[in-house]
Amino acid sequence: MSAPAPARPTPDRGLAPAFAAVRARLGLVAVLFALAGVGWWWTARQMRGMDEGPWTGPGALGWFVGVWVVMMAAMMFPSVAPTVALYSRMTRQRSPLSPLLFTGGYLVTWTGAGLVAFALVTTVDRVTGDVLAWDRAGRWVAGATLVVAAVYELTPLKDVCLGKCRSPLGFLLGSWRDGRWGALRMGARHGAWCVGCCWALMASLFALGVMSVVWMAFVAGLIAIEKTLPWRRVATYGTAVVLLTLGVSLWLAPHGIPALTVPGDGLVEEMEPMGS
Repeated sequence: MSAPAPARPTPDRGLAPAFAAVRARLGLVAVLFALAGVGWWWTARQMRGMDEGPWTGPGALGWFVGVWVVMMAAMMFPSVAPTVALYSRMTRQRSPLSPLLFTGGYLVTWTGAGLVAFALVTTVDRVTGDVLAWDRAGRWVAGATLVVAAVYELTPLKDVCLGKCRSPLGFLLGSWRDGRWGALRMGARHGAWCVGCCWALMASLFALGVMSVVWMAFVAGLIAIEKTLPWRRVATYGTAVVLLTLGVSLWLAPHGIPALTVPGDGLVEEMEPMGS
């Protein structure tokens, strides 16, 4: 009597690990998008009524840092989600902690960039007084900031940094570090490339009104387009044209820019009925 033949693995059993990996990556992406959605909701609540137009004050340091971190999560998580998902697939440690540490390192770098921006704005304000007020140099500096941002879109440094952001696999293979500390370092390094890519766009947000959810969404949209649109040159050149147009419009016709809060307009509207 012959021995029974060994049981063959069923197709479902053989594909189960692959399906599990796909579900894990999709779940991670869904979590990042959900956190971004919560960030948008929370930021909109915190910023309600605070938009004073170009060079709106950042407020106290603690409050600004809290809002800035949530803003970065809301604006950047959708575009960084593919990199985090790919890292989660490549790491040997099948733990949810590793991609979370990667994301945390990414936010740490952007928090540092926010602190630099806060220091620059507060230093200029203390040294020069109200030089950034709309009726002084604020309008012209805001326009110049947008023009500089447009020029930066066409520089080699922007191209290199954007290439790192658009190629998750290339970045991970070239910067791989094992372990949890390695995950944090890789996330921070990826954040540094992202800062190099997007710092001029974030400066444009300050120039248009950092407390405006509309302009926050506008800048986030430009960032997402640059990182995901297949036609890379079209994205960067298109962004440069948009920024240049906004900069010139700030100089020549600021009231023609939709959603822009022009400082002093509300005061004029309040005074007109009194004089009539």
